[in-house]
Amino acid sequence: MIDSRDSRVDLMRQIEKARGSAVLVFFCGDRPLNVANIAGDAMRPLYDHLLALSSKRKRIDKLDLYLYSIGGRLEVPWRIATMLREFSESVDVIIPYKAYSAATMIALGADRIAMGRKAELSPIDPSLHVIVPEGAPVPQLPPEIGVEDISSYIAFVKERVGLTDQTALAQTVTILADKLTPPVLGQVQRAHSHIRLVARKLLSQCRPPLEERRISAIVDALAEKIYLHGHGIGRNEAAEIGLQVERPTENLEDLIWQLFLQYEVALKLDSSHDPLGYFARDDQDDYREPDTAIACIESTEMLHAFKGEWRLRRIRKIPPQPTINVNLQLQLPPSIQPQAIPPNIQQAIQQLLQQGAVAVRDQVVAEITRQSPVERIEGHLVGGKWTRLA
Repeated sequence: MIDSRDSRVDLMRQIEKARGSAVLVFFCGDRPLNVANIAGDAMRPLYDHLLALSSKRKRIDKLDLYLYSIGGRLEVPWRIATMLREFSESVDVIIPYKAYSAATMIALGADRIAMGRKAELSPIDPSLHVIVPEGAPVPQLPPEIGVEDISSYIAFVKERVGLTDQTALAQTVTILADKLTPPVLGQVQRAHSHIRLVARKLLSQCRPPLEERRISAIVDALAEKIYLHGHGIGRNEAAEIGLQVERPTENLEDLIWQLFLQYEVALKLDSSHDPLGYFARDDQDDYREPDTAIACIESTEMLHAFKGEWRLRRIRKIPPQPTINVNLQLQLPPSIQPQAIPPNIQQAIQQLLQQGAVAVRDQVVAEITRQSPVERIEGHLVGGKWTRLA
């Protein structure tokens, strides 16, 4: 359980002692089918923890953000990084394993990035989420568009295909504009510029300051020169790129990993990737898991968790429902004449026949539904919010 935190607090205190710091954990779980993302709603609980840590210590000489996430909203890292600097002039990030996309950007704002042997960063090239206004026609677009994919398309046409004629290139761009529409291309350009601006601003916070040439090299590498967004950047490659990588001692790395294992269990990160495993019977199309935590913010002072009711639902491709008319007839023995049956008994029999017809029709519909193929499985965390647990 996420609220059973004695062993985690003990590990945090050992890390604090080893590093001479205050530890703040921001852990966004990536449980299969139920992933948490970095978002703006984490700002308030993070602030509460910083207030508690600074109140106890009067001053946070060194702050360690223990970070795990596969990404999230790209406007949030700057807000988090600048808030951390309000409480401590020395800010480091500890990466136990995954710190992708938006989490990598948070790490860029740290003085040093403590990375163990399993720690991974990622490129920061953003994806544009296509939002369709209510009532507007749905465009024939993927739900996410890799911003760098647009530039790569132009580069492919020019460099690989060898297209140099300006008229042909103009036609190629016209095709792109027809498919994505000018407003979407405008959003792509804004995202392209924004991600580089924020990355530079984050790196400019590092102490001691980084050289301008080094900042440019890091931004180019993370935003453009690593061509696959899912590429994991280990600590050796991170150092080669120019990041301020710190290698923990063997004992410290063990503490960092043991703390990760605690969260892995508490947030059920090792759950099955197979959604069908959550449905015990063929006729069960709903699965509910109340009071489910998918992320947490924790320090030695308190614990917040993002919790809600997790629901999975099988959506079946049900054929058009046939008209089902059920007319049950009661055959009486020859020795019994219908007119001899008292009226109240006749009425009771008629009611039973009507109830039986309804039950048969419902059973037929249920069987048609049960035998219909599963089209997809939808999952939602209903009523999710940050809640203080300790």
